[in-house]
Amino acid sequence: MKKKILFFIAGALILSSCDDLFTPAKENFKDVDQMYTDASYAQGFLVNVYRSIPTYYDNSDYATDDAVTNQKSHSFLKMATGTWTASNNPINQWQNSFGAIQYINLFLENADKVKWAEDEEPAKLFCMRMKGEAYGMRALYMYYLLRAHAGFSAEGQLLGVPILTEFQDSQADFNMPRATFEACIQQIYDDLDLAEEYLPWEYENINSDNEIPARFQTITKKKEVYNRVMGHYARQLFNGLIAKSFRARVALLAASPAFQDPSNTTTWEDAADAAASVLDYIGGTNGLASNGVTYYCNTSEIDALKEGINPKEIIWRQNLETNSNSQESQNFPPSLFGSGYMNPTQNLVDAFPMANGYPISDARGYYDIESPYVNRDPRLDKYIIYNGSTGIGTGQKTIVTGSKSGTDDGINVKETSTRTGYYMKKRLRMDVNCDPSYTTKKTHYTPRIRYTEIFLSYAEAANEAWGPTGKGNHTYSAYDVIKKIRERAGVGTDNGDPYLEECKTNKDKMRELIRNERRLELCFESFRFWDLRRWKNKLDETARGLDVSVSMKNGFEVEERTFKDYMYYGPIPYSETLKYNNLIQNKGWM
Repeated sequence: MKKKILFFIAGALILSSCDDLFTPAKENFKDVDQMYTDASYAQGFLVNVYRSIPTYYDNSDYATDDAVTNQKSHSFLKMATGTWTASNNPINQWQNSFGAIQYINLFLENADKVKWAEDEEPAKLFCMRMKGEAYGMRALYMYYLLRAHAGFSAEGQLLGVPILTEFQDSQADFNMPRATFEACIQQIYDDLDLAEEYLPWEYENINSDNEIPARFQTITKKKEVYNRVMGHYARQLFNGLIAKSFRARVALLAASPAFQDPSNTTTWEDAADAAASVLDYIGGTNGLASNGVTYYCNTSEIDALKEGINPKEIIWRQNLETNSNSQESQNFPPSLFGSGYMNPTQNLVDAFPMANGYPISDARGYYDIESPYVNRDPRLDKYIIYNGSTGIGTGQKTIVTGSKSGTDDGINVKETSTRTGYYMKKRLRMDVNCDPSYTTKKTHYTPRIRYTEIFLSYAEAANEAWGPTGKGNHTYSAYDVIKKIRERAGVGTDNGDPYLEECKTNKDKMRELIRNERRLELCFESFRFWDLRRWKNKLDETARGLDVSVSMKNGFEVEERTFKDYMYYGPIPYSETLKYNNLIQNKGWM
């Protein structure tokens, strides 16, 4: 959107100066024309785009009712407590995503001119694949732009962002208006259609010529050629399955309450159908990974990963981090030489039901306030370190969190101590040791999309479209999905989950249950911030903690939230609205 994006691209491509995109190259430097004879250089355009994908663990949980942080200067803490403005915006995607889209558009305008290989057949397949990746990634970045910046103008118009499908050179008109939300959604769908047309579902080797998908047989009938381009060497690049998964994300966003408007044509049925197209690929509810609850610490599975292979739970992930302990050093309690950054709230702890499936507020759950962690949903122990948690770290340590516990793990004892009485356990491996005198590091991966997310998206959309047990044109319902997810978690397995059976007969109760299951299953994975907004749920819930040294019955307030209603939608960057008068700001933002 801005001229400086052009210069950023030029610099990132190691060109000789800011003007090299538009003037002849100097000796020993490359310009865009040279991508035609240098396939690696051409592919570098896409490599830069992959590097800019927003991180999955962005810790926006700090700005929700699920967590706070002991990092007093953290941008999300400041956001939650009153400093969120159009000039100070931790969720800003404007520069990052439009910069990536500029790369993509420049690549797409030149991809057909590149000599991708010496032989004609692989050259055509490489071109096809990389254009498919580019279209898919353009849709991806448009999704992140809409999630962060779409909203209603002061006049009540539902707007998205400017749509860029051509590279903007130095002569382009940068003062472009925002397109409608509907136009942006349709542009995403169009790009995803092309991605699915050009890409295989997954990058896997085939064993015979007959296995080449029909749409690629017009280019080659040789499995060796197909495997060279579309085989396992391309794993973790954007593929058809990822395109379908992003279609499900986009449709769920568009169908949500925050974006309901006569101009928006996406329905809950669309969102359910999009999610089902992904889930059907793995056999529907029978494909739910049995170990997906603990995807982050399935140690033998993680340690065995190689050649870009995914665990059953994962649709897309980042590259493996080998010999790493960054998550643990940031989030372990201080007694384990961690910084305790992520502090789960009592609000979140209270959202975990009893093991028999009833909420803790329901007398049939037999919740004991004096023993609050007994007979709870097993996920509580897997995701959160609470007072008395055992088996933590390589030393199998018991953690005590009361302010008078006499340990550094107690509430507010030191800067790295918890503020709530809880530490995050999810995302961490317990076989990592952060002791500087005897450090043990392990392999980790960060997801980009999990199947569990898509299951939950289907459940939400299907319930809204057809009710708890309606199936549309599919073979499973919202109820079927939630039943599988709770069974996997170990909830209601001894009594037939009667609370779920109650919800099965009531769309509104099922909605609340689905939203709560999403909250639990995806906690600390940077969904809650966005879910609250697209649902238009309460944003200013005060974050609470529990100090067992004071009282097991009474929690305490940790951090007040100061969000305003207009903050369901993020702002257009203030600097952009100053420079370009065609950019309309979202209502409420200055």
